[in-house]
Amino acid sequence: MYLEHFGLTEPPFKITPVTEFFFSGANRGEILDALIYAITDSEGIIKISGEVGSGKTMLCRMLLDRLPTNIKAIYLANPSLSRDELLYAIADGLELDPEGQRVSVLLQNLHNHLVAKHNQGERCVVLVDEAHAMPLDTLEELRLLYNLQVGKHKLIQIVLFGQPELDEKLEQANMRQLKDRIVHHFSMQPLSKKVIESYLMFRMRAAGYHGPDIFSPAAVSLIGKASNGLMRRVNILADKSLLAAFVENTHNIEAKHVQAAIRDSELSPNKSWLNRNNAVMAGSTTLLAIMLAGAGWLLGKTEAAPKAVDSASAIQPSSAPAVIAMPASDNVTPVVATGSTKPIPPKTEEGKHTYSPFLEQRLDATKTMLAQIGKGGISIQLFYTEDARPARIERFLSRAKSLGKLSEIYIVPIKINGKESFRVLYGTYANSEAARAGMQNLPKRYKDAFAPTLHELDNY
Repeated sequence: MYLEHFGLTEPPFKITPVTEFFFSGANRGEILDALIYAITDSEGIIKISGEVGSGKTMLCRMLLDRLPTNIKAIYLANPSLSRDELLYAIADGLELDPEGQRVSVLLQNLHNHLVAKHNQGERCVVLVDEAHAMPLDTLEELRLLYNLQVGKHKLIQIVLFGQPELDEKLEQANMRQLKDRIVHHFSMQPLSKKVIESYLMFRMRAAGYHGPDIFSPAAVSLIGKASNGLMRRVNILADKSLLAAFVENTHNIEAKHVQAAIRDSELSPNKSWLNRNNAVMAGSTTLLAIMLAGAGWLLGKTEAAPKAVDSASAIQPSSAPAVIAMPASDNVTPVVATGSTKPIPPKTEEGKHTYSPFLEQRLDATKTMLAQIGKGGISIQLFYTEDARPARIERFLSRAKSLGKLSEIYIVPIKINGKESFRVLYGTYANSEAARAGMQNLPKRYKDAFAPTLHELDNY
């Protein structure tokens, strides 16, 4: 109804999860990166908990989009499954034909199939949405499935998305074996006041809006208080506030429009809602957070709130970027992370990819290095990506700058299975002996986070 009035191409505040509207602020992007790391390079059951409407399902959908191609994800949207129904659902997700099979036979077939996939370099992960509603017997069956392994390697990963009731359920005595296997725990905290304004304008611009910021400080504050910082409630109130402004024929969202939305939604401000930085990693994630910080996955000691894009930049809705403000103590230049799920950045008229100046600087430095190094040059490979996600590399570069190691980092564009990717190198050395010595002197963060290897530069 109000799309044309605000110059929108689609509704900006739909409560149905749409990955193009994924907001990477409030550490959501960092949680997503950490989840991918935990699934691909770690062991242990993973748990994500948060209140209703905190963004768990959206995070799950993003995870489905971002997982590497060698990982088969099985998404269980209906948690009300019996133990047997769970096995049949997983078998169906693996494209087996479980019809008519006894449970014991089905379980053996599942094991054989997972072993075969493991031998081909593939893995399986089961994503359980609304896990707090899963029967205790079914949760126990998940634990037994997690125990399947070949040699020292687990054959299946489990990720549980649930409300705080899941934590209460896991506290029961008969759930202690499952709880002990949860190695990584992420908590989805409400949005703080300073992030809500960025979130609102991010969604507006992702839906095609090109004008100035339209939510007044009073309107943002009221939305925050009435929503308790929960994304779904923020969306509902923002949507109805836009409608109220449309009816009044104005483009500015004021407190009176939000008040009308609150009355229509039967929501009331909660004085206990605090303007604070969100601490989204808890419990057993401390070690993982330290590891990922070195890899550039989890950034900053405080929340980094994306700022809305200036109207003068006229960003297209498919990009909808948000500026990620790095912690002041890092003294680094902000980098741009897009809200789009497309891994490859837009191309210029000449067909070349355009990146942020920060990433372009290291790409140019890499070209210069490769031109000068000559034959026999060696570098240390820290890691490589399976597709081009510039935002991830830019976050890594920001951390490298804060460590004083940016000049040692080189980024080489490569292709893996036809996909544009990046190879991240550290330093240059005249020979293998010098490179091995350099490997011993790598920053501890890099040693902990990566599996560094020697890399010959002759091929470039």
